[in-house]
Amino acid sequence: MAITFSNLHREEGLKAVEEHLSGKTYISGDQLSVDDVKVYAAVLEKPGDGFPNVSKWYDTVASHLAKSFPGKAVGVKIGGCVSQSGAQKAEAPATAGADADDDDDIDLFADETEDEKKAAEEREAAKKDTKKPKESGKSSVLLDVKPWDDETDMKKLEEAVRSVQMPGLYWGASKLVPVGYGIKKLTIMMTIEDDLVSVDNLIEDHLTSEPNNEYIQSVDIVAFNKI
Repeated sequence: MAITFSNLHREEGLKAVEEHLSGKTYISGDQLSVDDVKVYAAVLEKPGDGFPNVSKWYDTVASHLAKSFPGKAVGVKIGGCVSQSGAQKAEAPATAGADADDDDDIDLFADETEDEKKAAEEREAAKKDTKKPKESGKSSVLLDVKPWDDETDMKKLEEAVRSVQMPGLYWGASKLVPVGYGIKKLTIMMTIEDDLVSVDNLIEDHLTSEPNNEYIQSVDIVAFNKI
């Protein structure tokens, strides 16, 4: 149901807002909205002590607007408002008075303008962007995995290495490289997400610990490059 305020430059108009704001901080809802800005624009100046609710609300809206418009204001007053006595004379023709009241009504549920809709869409888009998780950086790492001796089953050694699985760890290509005396080492590439995988922990807690240390004597980092 639409909320309508009339004659906000008069005492009777402010009384309606005073009653509406009883127990509330804003015109509608629990946050500043376009409704508050519309009513604020229609109230020519801060109401006196006779309207404590409106006065407190007026200061709150002014504070929010000051943050949005940081430029220095010199103070502007809007003239041309009809005085109370003048208004009573103007109300003599009933139809004329009714038309004046209609012009002064504020419909808080009127359709938004295109600019208001665009601004609202931009605010929502900005909120979604801030909620998106930041993508973790990635690194490419080349490891040398050495067996205990020439009798170590290198196929099982590689299976032991690749059996280590965790979020953010991706094993790549590998090959056996002769070291000497019939011993070969496994050279293997892996890609890691930096926020999820620590290479030192991977080596100490997984590759060179039980049960993988049955095949793996040591692991060296040959190359470490950010992607």
